[in-house]
Amino acid sequence: MIPISSSRFSLSWLGVVLLLVAAVTPAHSRPISLPDLGAQVELSEARISPDGKQVALVISRQDFVDNRHLRSLLLVSIDTGAYRELAPGRTNVSAPRWSPSGDRLAWLDAASDGGSQIYVMAIGASTSVARAITAASGGVNDFRWSPDGTSLAFLSLDEGVERDGEERHNKSFEAGDSEYLTTAAPRPAQLWLIDAEGGGARQLTSGAASVTGLQWQDGGRSIAFISQPSAHMAVNLRSSLHVLSLSDGSQRTVVAAPATGESAVKRLWNPPQDDTLICYGRPRGAEPDYRPLGKYLIATSGGKSRDLAPALDLDLWPEPVWLPGRRAVLSALQETRTTLWVQPWAGSPRQVDLGAIAQVDSLTASRQGMLAFIGSESLRGRELYFMSSIDATPRRVTGFNDALAALDLGKVETVRWTLEGFEQQGVLNYPPGFERGKKYPLVLLVHGGPMSASTVALGDFEGAFSQLLAARGWLVFRPNYRGSASNGAKFQAAIINDLGDGPGRDVMAGVTMLQSQGIVDTARMAVSGWSYGGFMTVWLAAHYPVWRAAVAGAAVTDLVDQYNLSDENVWFGHGLNGSPWLHDNAANYWRQSPLAYAHRIRSPTLILGISGDPRVTISQSYKLYHALQDNGVRTQFIVYPIAGHWPEDPVHQRDIYRRWSNWIEERFQEATP
Repeated sequence: MIPISSSRFSLSWLGVVLLLVAAVTPAHSRPISLPDLGAQVELSEARISPDGKQVALVISRQDFVDNRHLRSLLLVSIDTGAYRELAPGRTNVSAPRWSPSGDRLAWLDAASDGGSQIYVMAIGASTSVARAITAASGGVNDFRWSPDGTSLAFLSLDEGVERDGEERHNKSFEAGDSEYLTTAAPRPAQLWLIDAEGGGARQLTSGAASVTGLQWQDGGRSIAFISQPSAHMAVNLRSSLHVLSLSDGSQRTVVAAPATGESAVKRLWNPPQDDTLICYGRPRGAEPDYRPLGKYLIATSGGKSRDLAPALDLDLWPEPVWLPGRRAVLSALQETRTTLWVQPWAGSPRQVDLGAIAQVDSLTASRQGMLAFIGSESLRGRELYFMSSIDATPRRVTGFNDALAALDLGKVETVRWTLEGFEQQGVLNYPPGFERGKKYPLVLLVHGGPMSASTVALGDFEGAFSQLLAARGWLVFRPNYRGSASNGAKFQAAIINDLGDGPGRDVMAGVTMLQSQGIVDTARMAVSGWSYGGFMTVWLAAHYPVWRAAVAGAAVTDLVDQYNLSDENVWFGHGLNGSPWLHDNAANYWRQSPLAYAHRIRSPTLILGISGDPRVTISQSYKLYHALQDNGVRTQFIVYPIAGHWPEDPVHQRDIYRRWSNWIEERFQEATP
């Protein structure tokens, strides 16, 4: 799903990955099963051609025999949906980008050593062959075409320091704000330039600072870039925005590193209608990510920034799309759907009618303002969609996931309740064949982040897994508690220094609302989640003794460990009155840690953890295990000896889904305690 290093949501539940297996046999009105999850297509990184006739698209499938994901780069016709593969046999392709004229396509392809390089291919000739134009020793992290298509700017890591003689055995390094699994000093990324035909690359930046984003400006005469003081992940809280002149190599600061009470520059885009302006993203408030991300415009010469969309009280994280007439299309989660907004550079926003589409990713526009994106509906997985204009009805172009749509899926709807001045929403999945008047077991599937949100889309992170659980005859409830990026700034920031109590009340108010409808078997309820969803699972199990079963995946249980050992480490201080090592704030961290209340838990609990998890340390799962064992709680602790916050390989993903659902079903089948 979402790569950890680039994920918007700090502790996202990285749930169901829908991927391709060739020649899937269509199903006829049967419930979804575990093999169906591994037989679907994952679509990503859609890029429409400048003339709006084709879309470059990355798809991937699961190979269980070799336990890997196989990616393919496709060129899809907008008119017919027909496609051809551009790099047959290359299974690590990513980041397709069209040249400004549309005659060439560039992308990244990972070599056998894991480092990606830029490949370029002429489009239009059936005999054209892709060729690598870079050979960067530090690989390529990101790249952009120049406005005239003659060169590309890219980011590459510095080479590591090689020691000689006896010192070659010395592996020591200076630690900093990085995760506890770090085994070498992180290397900064630098900005480079290369001719589109290849040849020698020219390094444009150097030093300890690390470049994290780039865009061409001023007709190709300069490059804007984001820089952070070092390569340690957490110091991106102090990132700044600069412009580099290609004529003389000089640099000027456009947006300085944040002072106290300010937020750092997070993202960077280039409005093509006026490339003397820079569009950048930064949180609207002092607490990074606990506040919604806004979009700002500033001149390359510097000056005062202007909020592009001050009327949109939404988390505007995804990349904007630029339309003719000095307009932007902005997207955001709102309640339980993705919404699109047309935002003039001066004026009020207007919402776009998406019809049944509930999720939008990889929004992209042609020169004329035609749009393509990856979308999902409540009962249809991810597909490629097209709009001939911003006011046109979206048209589905592909049918990669038709087999999933043909299954007997349960109804999905948005449910609402009110608590403590907040209008709140969640997603309810009904089991297939649901009958009003009957009572059904209830399973909570709590999203992570916490700055994420559950949507009604089948292609959303946990959408298909919810259907898998519902197919067992259960109601599946996915609440958007305070802190979710779905209800505006006040709701999102309400989690600051209230990481458990307030969100816990929100969730339980939603459960009470469902119980009042007379559809819930209150003797068979389970709570589950991954990452921050695991945090909420442990918190709810400790504070509300109503659960027949609990599943805590990669659960945050000890906020002091999270601050000191996680890859995002000091980021957590912004939501907890600062560092735990100042004054008596350690007591505040412990008070808001689920582990402090684990002795109250009585629900049989399945603990799932990854030994090499940089985001949520496995130490927190071990502590939870001992807390439950020592208090006589029935528990099982499964560890996956791999790296990452969510398994990247299909076999371990499937194992998690199976253990998760089986644990709940076994507890539901037992006699009532």
